[in-house]
Amino acid sequence: MIRTLIIDDEQPAREELALLVAETGAFEVLGCCSNALEALRLIKQERPELLFLDIEMPVLNGFELLAMIEDELMPHVVFVTAYDEHALKAFEEKTLDYLLKPVSSDRLQKTVSKLKETIRRGLPPRHQVAKLKYIPCQFAGRVKLIPPDAVQYIFSDLTGLHVVTAEGQFFTELTLKVLEERTPLLRCQRQYLVNPDSIDEIRLLENGLAEIITRQGQLLPVSRRYLRELKLHFEL
Repeated sequence: MIRTLIIDDEQPAREELALLVAETGAFEVLGCCSNALEALRLIKQERPELLFLDIEMPVLNGFELLAMIEDELMPHVVFVTAYDEHALKAFEEKTLDYLLKPVSSDRLQKTVSKLKETIRRGLPPRHQVAKLKYIPCQFAGRVKLIPPDAVQYIFSDLTGLHVVTAEGQFFTELTLKVLEERTPLLRCQRQYLVNPDSIDEIRLLENGLAEIITRQGQLLPVSRRYLRELKLHFEL
């Protein structure tokens, strides 16, 4: 049984696809999600092998969801769309397959065959993940989309991951690893990322340590491990 999530913002579409998927006998449906952030939480929790992923969703679309998933957690993806013009884009992303709505049983069986062959051959997911255009943050029961260039710095603590901007501090479900790899933010310490444009000074300390003074006056720690990378970035 292939462990699967269904992600679509329309409940009738989720329910219809869940029935068709169940009829194949090839899948264990771990859950159905209505948006990208709900899906991201379930992906981290359940580690599915496959996503049936709607492309057009409000706030964050299917491609933007893929940009938020760590490489180690990336499942195979079958895009599900009502729009033919997205088919070429799906193949450009090197997804496993795509299904046009309304999904037919015959077409789904072809996807099952392709997926079983992919798994039998041990082929990994092959997505070309894009850079993050926005960092989704929880804010007063809403989702705030913060462009990476608006970030001053990001830090993690026992309560989670916090994005600091001129507007305030916000919580995000993303990981430091994803944010480091898919934004221009730089790692300065194990629990910190900083926007290079926010750095005013790098103050060298004893024992190979340092600290950053931001243009907003905050002090951020710099570990020996990342000081060299900061120097290389600024050609120091």
